[in-house]
Amino acid sequence: MTWQQLICHTTVEHQEAISAALEEAGAASVTFEDAVDQPILEPLPGETPLWDLLVITGLYPAEEDLTALLLHLELHRHSWSIAEFKLEQLEDRPWVREWMDNFHPMLFGQRLWVYPSWREVPATATEAVKILLDPGLAFGTGNHPTTALCLEWLDGEDLVGKQVLDYGCGSGILAIAAAKLGAAVVVATDLDPQALEATVENARRNQLTADKIITCLPEDLPAQRYDVVIANILSGPLVTLAPTLLSYLKPQGRLALSGILADQGATVAAAYEFALENTQITAKEEWLRLEGQAKA
Repeated sequence: MTWQQLICHTTVEHQEAISAALEEAGAASVTFEDAVDQPILEPLPGETPLWDLLVITGLYPAEEDLTALLLHLELHRHSWSIAEFKLEQLEDRPWVREWMDNFHPMLFGQRLWVYPSWREVPATATEAVKILLDPGLAFGTGNHPTTALCLEWLDGEDLVGKQVLDYGCGSGILAIAAAKLGAAVVVATDLDPQALEATVENARRNQLTADKIITCLPEDLPAQRYDVVIANILSGPLVTLAPTLLSYLKPQGRLALSGILADQGATVAAAYEFALENTQITAKEEWLRLEGQAKA
């Protein structure tokens, strides 16, 4: 099957209106891309992570008449801050297969593998701890440095028999990793109900029972403390949530935070330093992970 794509350059304020217009015109898919190479990270729970300037692309069958859609976009060009839009024909290629081929099993730390359902972990990885996770709508597949930093940290921790809190669980990848690495109970929380649904579904696909990973909204978190707390969100919320996250940590409990750009590390560290000892900052590309141990 041959395809055509409509490419529209706009701003984040108008992404909903434009994507809705593309969908109403019968788009087989609508995708978002960064227009100016602006970094983006795992979002604050409940937020859609988009760049300030973005490219929205709608994919349509080649024979589809998109004249009405083009006129509609032209009519709203100024009110929707559309810098430009264009229609392109795509050569006949196996797009789905090419997309799938881009995703390979990924190793984090010494033994933690994340792999999609259409691939296998290398047979040589005899001590592998495997997480089955297909790319989807919920964020967190291991591709982003912030997720990788958290997965590598979990792989290096002794989680056997521990109680773990994943604050801002997204796809559930960190909660699943903790459970697979031996945690007795993992509580995964997120402001977005869809993230909780994704976590439940991904846990089920990884043969984890409902009592192994408990999901809830932040306001429904049980009043207890945890051996390990991990949060991969944004630096601003990490600073705001410092008293909350620290209140969930047992004395001598372990804390790991990510979603922190290099120039934000000092600010985040300052919000936690009074309660932590043995703190350490680890960098991957332009992102940081802050870890430490709660004071007794």
